[in-house]
Amino acid sequence: MRQTSLRRRALALVGIAAASALALSGCSSSASKDSDSDSGAKSVKIGISQLVQHPALDAATKGFKQALEDSGMKVAFDEQNAQGEQANAVTIAQKFASSDVDLVLAVATPAAQAAAQAVTTKPVLFTAVTDAVSAQLVKSNEKPGGNVTGTSDAAPIDKQLEMLKQIVPDAKTVGIVYSSGEVNSEVQVKAAEEAGKKQGLAFKTQTVTTANDIAQAAEALGDVDAIYVPTDNMVVAGIASLVQVAEKKQIPVIGAEAGTVEGGAVATLGIDYEKLGYQTGELAVQILKDGKKPADLPVETAKEFSYVVNEGAAKRMGATIPADILDKAEKVK
Repeated sequence: MRQTSLRRRALALVGIAAASALALSGCSSSASKDSDSDSGAKSVKIGISQLVQHPALDAATKGFKQALEDSGMKVAFDEQNAQGEQANAVTIAQKFASSDVDLVLAVATPAAQAAAQAVTTKPVLFTAVTDAVSAQLVKSNEKPGGNVTGTSDAAPIDKQLEMLKQIVPDAKTVGIVYSSGEVNSEVQVKAAEEAGKKQGLAFKTQTVTTANDIAQAAEALGDVDAIYVPTDNMVVAGIASLVQVAEKKQIPVIGAEAGTVEGGAVATLGIDYEKLGYQTGELAVQILKDGKKPADLPVETAKEFSYVVNEGAAKRMGATIPADILDKAEKVK
């Protein structure tokens, strides 16, 4: 009887220990906290902070999620949108820092800066960021060095300005409207001014602090031959205001990405944001599934570029798209 009693007590203690272990593993925020008993797929939670809703950023988020789905991992997404407000991006980042998410994705530079500042004990990935070093997100693109890495949407600005000259051969002065609060835009403006020298182009710039300022800023550019729109989140989200001014004044608008063309710009030679987001998702898989660290994963750039044109916008702005560009371009309806 004594042996039976001891055996029963031992079995009970084992059962309690097993239950406690299961409870603790359920509370863990580690990427390997759960696994599907049938498929072996890990179950993780990812927080997504997107700065604002517009086609390019939406596509990046979509591509990211698709890569996770294709990996076979079981993923729950907590998607948040800052509605273009930096204060909202900070609040979202702080929420993720104290929540049970295993990894944070920040879409666009201001969202990434907020996430990198607030989330220090979990992996942070960014996408749609032009210059991660200038934005102080990483120590270097080759060796990020911390808990943050991701993908850059740096555009081929020199080639885009070559395209601008093909569409507007007599162009001498190009206008740029951009947000004064976006580091990525400042980087692109400087790059455009440098690249433009080779094309004989001078630039006029106007900055905005809210989307409501875009139309007035476009008007203030004055007598320019074309307008170049960088991957500025605020201006791209409010591109309709700029396009309206450009159509009235018959000034062709050249964009840095396809979403701008969909919004009424004439053309771009840009990246595919959905593919860029997918690349970012592949980085997430390496971190969550393969155990790699953000510090050891170099910042990646887009692998290919393509022409996108809007023939209707070209007509409304008095521009002609050369046949050699039309022949190889994706056309926006």
